[in-house]
Amino acid sequence: MIANSVTEAVQQAPGAVLVTGSHGGASVVGYALAARPRLVVFNDAGVGYENAGIAALGPLQDAGIAACTVAHDTARIGDAASTWATGVISHANAAAAALGALRGTSLCDWLSAPSGESSPARR
Repeated sequence: MIANSVTEAVQQAPGAVLVTGSHGGASVVGYALAARPRLVVFNDAGVGYENAGIAALGPLQDAGIAACTVAHDTARIGDAASTWATGVISHANAAAAALGALRGTSLCDWLSAPSGESSPARR
């Protein structure tokens, strides 16, 4: 599912791969927990003061949800289509890394990988 805001995903069925335009700050954690995706992707928003732009990754890891961010200079914040089309992975929690989220990888290429390759969309 592609959603400009993680708030739009709350009514979706759990287990989806969710690509958002939302920043990865602490305020998105509750929405991601409610949506229960297999993987959720955010924008790192430049990471910011005290890692504010990626603050959701730890709590989502603790909840067993794979989460990663794309770099703010590779995708427009608030624009999920941009996250998908041009986003490059910048940070990932351990659950997302276990699915193959690697820093510097094109999000679209990773999630569109053929079934024989590591992609959460194919599992």
